[in-house]
Amino acid sequence: METEGKLTFNHAMICVKDVDRGLRFYRDLLGFKVIEDFRYEGTQVYARLRAPGGDGTIALHQAGPAVSVSSDGVRLYFEVRDLDDFCRKLQKKGFFITQLPRMMPWGWRHAYLNDPDGHEISLYWAGENRMKKTVMEAARKAARI
Repeated sequence: METEGKLTFNHAMICVKDVDRGLRFYRDLLGFKVIEDFRYEGTQVYARLRAPGGDGTIALHQAGPAVSVSSDGVRLYFEVRDLDDFCRKLQKKGFFITQLPRMMPWGWRHAYLNDPDGHEISLYWAGENRMKKTVMEAARKAARI
């Protein structure tokens, strides 16, 4: 695919209060792989990670003490084929899922949780519906019911 002169998505930067704590969540619980990290005076202040099932990347960035890490209006979406099994494994590790997997009106199966800094995450499986316009038609019809 030709991308010259076209935007491509690189990564999402997630501001966190404690990069080590963020790594324990994204790396150890969700399975992300560390691409690079950076320490300043012995403290982890940055880490870039790659999703275990693709090329998507995120970066964890240490927020200053007075900086809010609130991300109201932003949600991270990570797709996983065996959503129910993935969520059961998270629960066995003691992680709380705010909404267990369920089918949504637009045809995607979703579970919701929060990372240690409160960033909302959707784990989902859309399968063949992922790029279909008809998915939003189904949501519109469900909203009218």
